[in-house]
Amino acid sequence: MRAIPNCWRAVLADAVATPSFDRLCAFVDAERAEHTVFPPEGEVFTALELTAYVDVRVLILGQDPYHDEGQAHGLAFSVRPGVPFPPSLSNVFRELGDDVGCARPSSGFLVPWAEQGVLLLNTVLTVRAHEPNSHRGKGWERFTDAVISRLSERDRPLVFVLWGGNAAKKVGLIDASRHTILRSAHPSPLSAHRGFLGSTPFSKIDAALRANGERPIEWCLP
Repeated sequence: MRAIPNCWRAVLADAVATPSFDRLCAFVDAERAEHTVFPPEGEVFTALELTAYVDVRVLILGQDPYHDEGQAHGLAFSVRPGVPFPPSLSNVFRELGDDVGCARPSSGFLVPWAEQGVLLLNTVLTVRAHEPNSHRGKGWERFTDAVISRLSERDRPLVFVLWGGNAAKKVGLIDASRHTILRSAHPSPLSAHRGFLGSTPFSKIDAALRANGERPIEWCLP
């Protein structure tokens, strides 16, 4: 499995120098040898590559990657240009329009958010094709817990956005006295109407950033 991006390597050194991470890497390599695994090997750490540790201002935490062909590229909720919107992303864009007035974009490519300091991270970073949650409980959670914990240790206040039950379980890793935590249901069709739609996360993120003396995010996409 590809190495951790340089911009995160120092802060995650303790997390990767462990037998559990070695076992995780061996598991993912074995899965790729026998099955199709998403995202492609070179894109597993796209979220960390696009948003360096020192640049993170917002963490949006999802679950596991999209599991159908051509969807996952290592950035939670995002798909490449030209790929139809998965249902969860459609609900994200619906809420985006209702909350801050952004028109529905032509592409589900969320890289512009990542480039503004929004870390779009899943709790699990790989998945077997067409088998959601197939890599859950194999070691990714320990690694992404380390990412969350290292961010929580920063003095600079961040906004942590936890969508769904798996993400909400991470609240104990975050220092709520320093950082803002926003929680809601996941935007998937199974739960979006039970607390995601109408939760106004984007305007709440911007309000928290302004309160921290930070510029808001330009959420609208082309």
